[in-house]
Amino acid sequence: MRIIVVIPAYNEEQRITQAIVDASSFCDQVVVIDDCSTDNTATVARTAGAHVLHHLINRGQGASIQTATDYALKYLNPTVIVHFDADGQMMGHEIPSMVAPILDGSADIVLGSRFLGKSSNLPFSRWITLKLALLFTVVMSGIKVTDTHNGFRALSVKAAQEIRITLDRMAHASQILDQIKARRLRFTERPVTIRYTAETLAKG
Repeated sequence: MRIIVVIPAYNEEQRITQAIVDASSFCDQVVVIDDCSTDNTATVARTAGAHVLHHLINRGQGASIQTATDYALKYLNPTVIVHFDADGQMMGHEIPSMVAPILDGSADIVLGSRFLGKSSNLPFSRWITLKLALLFTVVMSGIKVTDTHNGFRALSVKAAQEIRITLDRMAHASQILDQIKARRLRFTERPVTIRYTAETLAKG
């Protein structure tokens, strides 16, 4: 069993160490994709123990996740690939809960949900935006989930091979859900905690 955590990162030198250390206790390898940062994200991530990949131009989170997934599938022999954020919003100790349905064979992909878990300091305006995104997803794709734009996910090798992210930036979250339905992948949700700070909220 090999759990590989992939972390897309752009200008996260102040927060990336926390994310890597937090995730490392619950996985076999952390892969950071430095999305052409203008700060020292790559150096800091490497010092923290991650394997670091580079984009020569800024592509966006969707493209970064796909780059890391392709790398993990080709070189790291994963059992599960976990998507994890670089900004410290997610909690590493929730990784075992996220990967459990894949390891026991009951799901191909596990989606984290802040609405089943806890969201620390979630502003009402962000809550409204997320709920509207949820309604849009239900209407347009027909897939029923409680949180459409949560970046905390766990994928089996099958799911990682079948899902292809072609939308480089944040729209990839909706594309993943569309492909889950189109490819009839078995999915489930797990409660996760998302910690909001003034810095992470300012990122949008």
